[in-house]
Amino acid sequence: MPTAPSLERAPEQKQGQEARLRGVHHLALNTDDMALTIDFYTNVLGLPMVHALRVEPGIGTGPNNRGNPPWENLRHYFFDIGNDSLLAFFEIPKGAMPKGDRNAIAAMQHVAFAATAATATVIRQRLEARGIDYLGPINVGAGTYSIYFFDPNGIRLEVSCQPKDGDDIRVIEAWTQTKTQALAELRTLKSDPAWLDKVTENLRD
Repeated sequence: MPTAPSLERAPEQKQGQEARLRGVHHLALNTDDMALTIDFYTNVLGLPMVHALRVEPGIGTGPNNRGNPPWENLRHYFFDIGNDSLLAFFEIPKGAMPKGDRNAIAAMQHVAFAATAATATVIRQRLEARGIDYLGPINVGAGTYSIYFFDPNGIRLEVSCQPKDGDDIRVIEAWTQTKTQALAELRTLKSDPAWLDKVTENLRD
């Protein structure tokens, strides 16, 4: 197995500079039918499948398990979801696990994808052509309109577009509140001024 690289502080990171995550590397979900999952994500959502592998023996049930599903040699496939991020699926043995409850604590409630208005329209047309039910478009705030539907595994998906952005989608810019707007809600959670100041220090007045 390759040697892990050093996780020492990168040379360009100055003393005291806070580390910042750079987005989602990959989101790993589960399926019991990889072929059906590939067909849906490539043909309906238009996501290219970029990597197909089998998890190495010993990773599933052996001492080297790093949090993978506890079966050996599972399929683990990856799709390009844009902005240098991946969506991945493990193929769980058929009948080995029940369907999950998306509203349970620690469960994933849904996955929302960003799209241009034109792409969102194409996806709606593909859903309609295949007889797949969807909800929307719904104005969910911040100039964003979403449609909701389920993939073949029962995973709830959302496709969100910001029509005013055209092809230059700016999700963070659209959804970042002012400090006053955020505080109106945050004060219902906690009243500690120091905590409130820290949580909102990145927001403009």
